[in-house]
Amino acid sequence: MDSPEVTFTLAYLVLAVCFVFTPTEFHSAGLTVQNLLSGWLGSEDAAFVRYHQRRTAATLLCHSLLPLGYYVGMCFAASEKRLYFPSQAPKAWQLFLLLAVSLPIISWSLIYYWSRDRWARHPLARTLALYALPQSGWQAVASSVDTEFRRIDKFATGVPGARVIVTDTWVMKVTTYRVHVAQQQDVHLTVTESQQHDLSPDSNLPVQLLTIRVASVIPAVQAFDIRLNSTEYGELCEKLRAPIRSAAHVVIRQSLGDLFLETFASLVEVNPAYAVPSSQELEACIGCMQSRASVKLVKTCQEAAEGECQQCYCRPMWCLTCMGKWFASRQDPQRPDTWLASRVPCPTCRARFCILDVCAVR
Repeated sequence: MDSPEVTFTLAYLVLAVCFVFTPTEFHSAGLTVQNLLSGWLGSEDAAFVRYHQRRTAATLLCHSLLPLGYYVGMCFAASEKRLYFPSQAPKAWQLFLLLAVSLPIISWSLIYYWSRDRWARHPLARTLALYALPQSGWQAVASSVDTEFRRIDKFATGVPGARVIVTDTWVMKVTTYRVHVAQQQDVHLTVTESQQHDLSPDSNLPVQLLTIRVASVIPAVQAFDIRLNSTEYGELCEKLRAPIRSAAHVVIRQSLGDLFLETFASLVEVNPAYAVPSSQELEACIGCMQSRASVKLVKTCQEAAEGECQQCYCRPMWCLTCMGKWFASRQDPQRPDTWLASRVPCPTCRARFCILDVCAVR
C-alpha cells in the first residue's frame, strides 16, 4: 500500500474511533453528534425522553456513515485504484462499498421505523409503555421522566457514553445507542463486581469502581449494569428507595471522607447534649436545607478562658452531617492523622472549635 493510503487510513481510523468513543478533547472542541446536531435534538433539560430518542437515532445514522466516508476519502487518497468508478474498482473494494452503502440504508430504515407514530416504536418508548397505566400511554410516563430529570436533586454521574441518572422514581443508564430505564420500586440492585485501581484519571488517589446490576421484576424490561466510583456509593444509596445487595466476594471501600463522617458522628454522640430552650424553634439546616438543625457548638473541651477553642454564640443552624463535612473540608487531605485533634472556625461566626465542642441538640 502506498504512503498516502497508509497516512489517510491511519488518520481516518483515529478520527473515527474518537468520534465514536469521544474523548474529553473532542467534547471540548464540540466534535460530537450532540453538539453538531444540537439544533435538531433540542434541549435535554426541556425534554429528556424526546432528546434521547432523537440522539440515539442521529448517533446510529452518523456512525453508520463512517465506512462510506472512508471509501470517499480513499477515492482521492488512492486515485490510481479508480474507486470513483465502482465497476472498475477491485473486487474487495466493491464489497466494501456495498457494505458501506448498506449500513446507512439499514440505519435509516430502522430510524424511520422508530419514528412512526410519534416515536412510539423507539426502544425507549417501548420500555416506558410497560409502566404506563391502562388509560394512558407512554407519553404520560415520558412526561414524568422529563419532570424528574429537571430537578436539581437527582443523582447523576459517569462519562457521556455511560451516564447513570437516578431520580425519585427512575434508575436510568444513558449509553451511546440506548437509554435503559427501570422504575425504582420494581428493581433489585446487586453489587456484582469491584475493581481497584491505584490511580484515578482525575486525581493521584486510588479509586474503586463498582458494577451494580439493575434487574427489574418486569420480565420485558432488560436488566443492565451501572458503574460508578465507590466514593459516590453513599450518595447513590441515599437516592435509592430499595436496598443494594452485595455479592459475597465484593468489599466496598468507603472514601476517607465517609470514614471520617462516621467517626465524627460517633464522637459527637458521646459529647454532652445541648438542651434547646422551649421558646426556640429548630429550623432547617442552612447547609443542605434538607434536614433540621441538630448540633450546637458549645465549648466543653476546656474551661471558658483556657485553650484555643472559643465559645460560639450561634443558635443551632447546622445538621450533624453538614457540620462534619465542614469540619473535614478544613483539613489537610495529606494529613488525615491530624483531623480528629484539629480545630476549625465555626462556619457562621468563625469561633474556633474542636470535635469535643460539637453537641447534639436534644
